[in-house]
Amino acid sequence: MTIDLYYSPGSAHCRAVLLTAKLLRVDLNLKHLDIPKKEQLAPEFVKLNPQHTVPTLVDNGFVIWESNAIITYLVENYGKDESLYPKDPKQRALIIQKLYFDQGTLYHRFADYYYPIFLTNAIPDPAKHAKMEEAFKFLDTFLEGHEFVVGNNLTVADIPLIATVTTYEASRFDLSPYKNVIGWYSRVKEVLPGFDEITGKEIMTKMYEPFFKTKK
Repeated sequence: MTIDLYYSPGSAHCRAVLLTAKLLRVDLNLKHLDIPKKEQLAPEFVKLNPQHTVPTLVDNGFVIWESNAIITYLVENYGKDESLYPKDPKQRALIIQKLYFDQGTLYHRFADYYYPIFLTNAIPDPAKHAKMEEAFKFLDTFLEGHEFVVGNNLTVADIPLIATVTTYEASRFDLSPYKNVIGWYSRVKEVLPGFDEITGKEIMTKMYEPFFKTKK
């Protein structure tokens, strides 16, 4: 049985899937798509995913895209127990809430601020930077009094959040004011296998430093 993952390593959403698969010991057949070269628009890929987005997973003929859908599918299908995605409705609701926070707030505000700078050499917008700082204050508050984003155990909610936070870090966003985030970052790094090779500081710096070298 082959599980294909169409991905781009520069994408935090793709890295979240890679981290999840590594944690679950699920082997993926990686299919790198070069987004700047528009390989995602190849007819054979569009046939799989009409939205032509990465990540896209193909598991023995089953096709799913959107990173949170992929990681929860992998955990439910290949996880050995419920620890990462408990069936308790309240715990699950809190996890889903944090998944929405990652995509709808934390990552969205990253994209809103940094994408114009990286892609069009736009002048940084202080108001958008303040919105990122606000999002980190939210995350810092969520972590008050416990070790992970939902309680004291790693759940699937921590994985996309750490992928997003490492993207911020590589983009020279200052994490130092957010003490709970820094403590959580260290804990997640220790418990996620493959962290350094997938989304660690060294590899992320290599990916993002070229954006800064091209700035005026």
